[in-house]
Amino acid sequence: MSKFGAYLKTKSFRNNIIMAIITVIAIVLIAFYSLGYYTNHGTGIPVPKLKGQSVDQATNLLKQQGFDYKIDSVYVQDIAPGTIVEQDPDAGTNVKEGRVIYLTMVTLLAPNISLPDLEQSSYREAVATLSNYGLKIGDTTYKSDIARDRILEVHFAGKVIKAGTKIPKGSRIDLVLGDGEGASEVEIPELINLDLDAARFAIKGSGLTIGAITYQGSITDSTNVVVVSQYPMKTDSLSKTSIGTRINVTVTQGTKTPDAPAN
Repeated sequence: MSKFGAYLKTKSFRNNIIMAIITVIAIVLIAFYSLGYYTNHGTGIPVPKLKGQSVDQATNLLKQQGFDYKIDSVYVQDIAPGTIVEQDPDAGTNVKEGRVIYLTMVTLLAPNISLPDLEQSSYREAVATLSNYGLKIGDTTYKSDIARDRILEVHFAGKVIKAGTKIPKGSRIDLVLGDGEGASEVEIPELINLDLDAARFAIKGSGLTIGAITYQGSITDSTNVVVVSQYPMKTDSLSKTSIGTRINVTVTQGTKTPDAPAN
């Protein structure tokens, strides 16, 4: 043990340790710089800027500079189909010749989606719904209806379409809205041969008003009377009247006129 301890204190041992350390450092440095040289570290061809170009322009440029490429697609609204929107590696990155450049372009065909149910929705509700579905509003026209700005019809490519119809995402659809004024004229109901309660219901349901009620003949049971005439009445020359018009009826005891049309 004493001899080994004495050896550790000799100049020869110190020189051997120093040489071993220098050798290890030299091997590490040689390996590091050799690897960098072998892999062309820090050198290469800069990747060109491809975002915003058409897919044809981008691929032609990559071919000219000796790159390979792979293309994926994604739908992006309001960007022309075939436009490059992403690239990997980024522009300016130095890479080896022949490196694969990954491109993402806007798909040439928009995916089809189902039209949401818009009928009876308000215009504001329709705007929010269409935006969520990636659709746009085209022309808006108005049609006589009691409710203002209520969606009455949805048109696409000049045709009426219903909820569930498949249309390309990003399409513009036209809306027909209610004007809030309602119809200025309504159909005159046929009341002859109806009992008085049914006649009242038909008049109210048509947006008209019950007018004078004239009782004809002997009335023994006022709950059992039928309409035998009305004014105005529906004819070949007169089928409509202004909304709210008063309809006068004549009723008699519950015996229906045999030849009168049943409603």
